[in-house]
Amino acid sequence: MTIRVMGIDPGLTRCGLAVVDVEPNRHSTLVAVGVVGTEAGRSLDQRLLVIAEAVDEWLDLHSPHVLAVERVFSQLNVSTVMGTAQASGVVIAAAARRGIPVALHTPTEVKAAVTGNGQSDKVAVTKMVTKILRLDAPPRPADAADALALAITHAWRRGVGMQGAAAASGAGAATPAQRLWAEAEARARRR
Repeated sequence: MTIRVMGIDPGLTRCGLAVVDVEPNRHSTLVAVGVVGTEAGRSLDQRLLVIAEAVDEWLDLHSPHVLAVERVFSQLNVSTVMGTAQASGVVIAAAARRGIPVALHTPTEVKAAVTGNGQSDKVAVTKMVTKILRLDAPPRPADAADALALAITHAWRRGVGMQGAAAASGAGAATPAQRLWAEAEARARRR
């Protein structure tokens, strides 16, 4: 069954939004991609309202099966983390109102899923997203590419579990990319 995943790279200044359809064989197709932006000079409540309205519109228009949202964490800039966390909360609440499940993925998981290396940079992630989705040009800005990578990651992660079960039952095996990703996830959990 094809799964429709909406990926969201949360942020107050730029919030990346993407919708991808992914088939069981991992064939991925772009449905929509964009960025909603807010101006730093606006009040926090108004900025969050802009994001909430955009997310509501996308959820109603695209009817995803699941949302994949970047897990918020940072060791450096507390104010950036707060804004990102607030935007994430608006997104998660919008999905909850519609009964749409939400999955959180760390940047390391996303990088490992789409490139096979959890330490890849944004250029490598954008390049692989462009290739995976067979796009004519890389998605811009980086927030759009990150939202696409989140959607792909969630669908593929779901597939890794199904592939693992199939392998255990003798029905099939994980692809090389899925094995690399599983190894990267295991390393990330040990840290």
